[in-house]
Amino acid sequence: MTQPDDPRRSVPRELAPLLRMEVAPVSLSIFEAIEKAIPEYSRFRDNVVDGIRQALVKFVDRIAAPESEPDPHDDIHRKLGAWEFKSGRSLDSLQAAYRIGARIAWRHVCGFAERRGLPLHLVSVLGEAMFAHVDELVSLSVEGYAAAQASAAGTLERKRRKLMELLVGDPAGNWQAVLDAARAAAWPMPGRLCAVALEPSAAPVGDLPAEVLVNFEDATPYLLVPDPVAVPQRLRRALPGWRAAVGLPVAPAQARRSLTCARQVLALVRAKVLPDQPVLDCADHLVELTLLADEFLARQLAERALAPLAPLTDRQRTKLAETLLVWLSARGGAPEVAARLQVHPQTVRYRVNQLDELFGDRMHDAEERFTLELALRAHYLLQRD
Repeated sequence: MTQPDDPRRSVPRELAPLLRMEVAPVSLSIFEAIEKAIPEYSRFRDNVVDGIRQALVKFVDRIAAPESEPDPHDDIHRKLGAWEFKSGRSLDSLQAAYRIGARIAWRHVCGFAERRGLPLHLVSVLGEAMFAHVDELVSLSVEGYAAAQASAAGTLERKRRKLMELLVGDPAGNWQAVLDAARAAAWPMPGRLCAVALEPSAAPVGDLPAEVLVNFEDATPYLLVPDPVAVPQRLRRALPGWRAAVGLPVAPAQARRSLTCARQVLALVRAKVLPDQPVLDCADHLVELTLLADEFLARQLAERALAPLAPLTDRQRTKLAETLLVWLSARGGAPEVAARLQVHPQTVRYRVNQLDELFGDRMHDAEERFTLELALRAHYLLQRD
């Protein structure tokens, strides 16, 4: 139904039958002008002519019966907008066609008015009505274009989500399925990628590059970033307010390993083993990831290797463990250890003598020293407030 202020309501209804007789010749004139200006439309002559004819018929129908409801299934102009999108074009050509159509139609309106001897004010009313009608058709085509665009984006998003599931699942089982999914998702397979694990957040999401695969709806959201370069800096800009862990760069077939490492880093942050920072990089925490890949085994290593310290008081155990770790990692003697611990060298010698009594030959065996250092580092990582 036209609105009360719609110019088409001001056109006398008795003009409708006369205008209807003009539909066929005006349709042909408009198509010829459009075909000349936009040659690509020649391949779709039937569609274009049908759209022009329906546009003119709708115009006359609205004049004949302004109170009538338009047919909801008569959506040729929405379809024209959708057709433009599906053909890989912008709306520029279609909007140009509407402008051409309006110009040719106005020319015919002027000729019609002259032949029928219509007064000037009616010519003006017809012109306003016609341009209001063209504006409505343009809006319908824009809606159709946007709807097709949104539908395609939703379809593409679903395809990319499926691709992500395949990549972080077991891609080695059927790599061809992964390649097929990548083609369907219009995602060029990169040589390297990294996974980014995210803590769930209600914070806004900024612009991420189109090639980044995203899954924000998952209970444990994550990204897959192809050809990763300077990922932490890009994440800080795009995801302010999010906590993220950047996985190791890997071949696409190993995306699951990159994601596993990234999620482990987030788990270590929650456990207060790693610092609470907005963005952490797995590459900076390989020692922690290695030592705590299996927490049960890490605890067993620490308890068994450091068993000689168990009978001591907490204070003694703390001082000797600290001294042992620095002594094992230092290349110099007591002065270097003392400088690191900020104690007197004689204090270090006293503590090392105690350690010799507790650990015996293990203090001087290369493999045992390595085991003790690993155990001490695991011990400190596992100490949580």
